[in-house]
This record gives sequence, structure tokens and C-alpha cells, in this order.
Amino acid sequence: MNKATSLSTAGSCTLVGAGPGDPELLTLKAVKAIQAATVLLVDDLVSDSILASYARPDARIVHVGKRGGCKSTPQAFIERLMITAVREGETVVRLKGGDPFIFGRGGEEVEHLREAGIECTVVNGITAGLAAVTSLGVPLTHRDHAQGVVFVTGHAKTGAGAAEDPTDWRALAATAHSARLTLVIYMGVAGAGHIERELLHGLPGDTPVAVVQHASLPHQRHVATTLGKLQAGIAAAGIASPAVIVVGDVLRGLAAAALPADANRFGT
Repeated sequence: MNKATSLSTAGSCTLVGAGPGDPELLTLKAVKAIQAATVLLVDDLVSDSILASYARPDARIVHVGKRGGCKSTPQAFIERLMITAVREGETVVRLKGGDPFIFGRGGEEVEHLREAGIECTVVNGITAGLAAVTSLGVPLTHRDHAQGVVFVTGHAKTGAGAAEDPTDWRALAATAHSARLTLVIYMGVAGAGHIERELLHGLPGDTPVAVVQHASLPHQRHVATTLGKLQAGIAAAGIASPAVIVVGDVLRGLAAAALPADANRFGT
């Protein structure tokens, strides 16, 4: 792990992707970083079993959850904790669900650390969107069905500037249709009705959709439906966050549609 560049700093900081939840999907580099950490700042979506398996018994574990619709730890407070711990000489790991640089605010944290004179290492993790489709036995891209993939958040930025720059779902749908792209929507369950209505302006109603909750974990659940029935399918199946919505022709003939809704292919 890299040492911070500030002369007053004796510690180090690493942003680690904990993956979708299954501890066996961690990278070797992630495991080594977790085992070495004296302080772990942990997101809500990180599996407890990861900490139980790999964190040092004497490590200080600080839960800094950030969940939509729930009481969350302010981002500025998390960044101050990271900087303070590094300056106190700690080996800090900021442990995030999925990948730190895919909707994990890792970029913001790296910027704030650098402003404080601290360089950090980033360890990638398997993102939930990839784990979700893999658990159903289908790919994100396919030579016959999808030439690319788009990762997009269904939970738009709030606060100043949000109204001027909302997600243009209609343009995204038109592009996905013409360019044959798979859409992977994170944090979209709460806004599924709006997303469905907007995407239908550019994609056919029979476009296949899968919604996967708790990807890779033993209690994973999913529903296979179509874009025109997205909101109804989520409601009927009782799917809730955290879940990933996958839209596209890679799901046509989805063998997993015949599987039990709690089935997955990770062997957990």
C-alpha cells in the first residue's frame, strides 16, 4: 500500500471494493488489504462475513453506512475520518460494496485525500451489475444481442444542480436501441415506474428485463419480466433494494426465468 505523501503522515489509505457480497468473490489484493488494516471504514452493503473472515481481531471497524431513504453518514464526515486516521499513522481501508469507482463515490474520496496531501491505492471489486447477470447465467455483452453495456444510476443526484441535469432516460433508451446496448441500472427500484415510462419512449415494451436483489448472496432473489411490466413485476415479486435492473436483448430466452426466484449460480 502506498504511503501518504504528506510529511506529517505516517499511515496509508486504500479504497477497497468488497464486491457484491459473497466473500469468495473478493480479489486476493482486497483480502490482503483488509487483513492489513488497523482501521476499516465500512459501507452498509459490505457483507458481515467478509469482516468476520478477514479483518484483524484488533482492527477498529467503523460503520459509515450510506443507504437511500435511510439515515446516512455524511460524506464529509467520512472523508475527515479517513484523513485523521491516516495522519495518526493508521493503515486505513475504506471498504465499499461492489467497486469503489462505480457509483461508490470513490472518485470524490480520492480527490479529498489528494487535497490533504495523501495518496491512496484503489483495489477494484466485482460490481453488482456484473454479478447480477452472471448469477442468472447470462452475459452483459453478446455478439448476437449486445455490442456494449451502460452502467447508470437510477438514483439521480439531489440538491443544487440536480434539476438542470437529470438522467435523460429517453435519449438513453434510443441509444441503447440503435446501438444494441445492455442497460444496467443501479439504485433504480424506488424509481422503477418513472424509469419504465421514460425508457418506453425508445425501447419496445417487450424488451426483456431482469431485476436481481442481493446478487451473489445466499438470499438472492430475482424476477424476469419485460420493460412494459417492470414496475408491476417488481411489486408482484416483492423485490426491494439493494437490487440491480438489467434491460436488454441479452436476456432473451433467459434460462434463469425457469429457476426459483431465490436461485443463483455462485454456489453460495
